[in-house]
Amino acid sequence: MSENLIVELTIFVLSIFVGFEVVSKVPSMLHTPLMSATNAVHGIVVVGAMLVAGAAIGGHAGRAIGLAAMILASINVVGGFAVTGRMLQMFRAKSEPPK
Repeated sequence: MSENLIVELTIFVLSIFVGFEVVSKVPSMLHTPLMSATNAVHGIVVVGAMLVAGAAIGGHAGRAIGLAAMILASINVVGGFAVTGRMLQMFRAKSEPPK
């Protein structure tokens, strides 16, 4: 294994641990605004994935990775909006009970 690959894998594993710690410490009151910001970031990921897939950087492998990134990021965006919508429904005023 090359030294660059070991460094990149180390950074990847450390970022997983840091990301887990940061996300697990978020209070539930901040979940909806955080999801909205995450949806914006994943929208940028979708655009970047389209650019990679369209330019076919890396040949067929680059196109496949770009397509997979587009699909996964799109699922994340749609799921994020669904979760945000459900959480916002919890804070809406309830209709008056029938008499």
